[in-house]
Amino acid sequence: MMKEKINNQVRRFRFERGEMTQQELANRAQCTRQTIISLEAGKYVPSLILALRIAKVFAVGVDDIFELGEE
Repeated sequence: MMKEKINNQVRRFRFERGEMTQQELANRAQCTRQTIISLEAGKYVPSLILALRIAKVFAVGVDDIFELGEE
């Protein structure tokens, strides 16, 4: 059985949006910089609320940033 994981495009969106810093995204998404670091490294699965906040920062849908993948 394959183990599922969440892939994300957070880093790509940060750079496409004027090279937004991890700290700036964290401030706008109401989380810590360490959370953004862990997300980008694929070591953290965000809550639905955090995923929605991040999508709102980038003015896109959650599925534009996050997708279900397999390990």
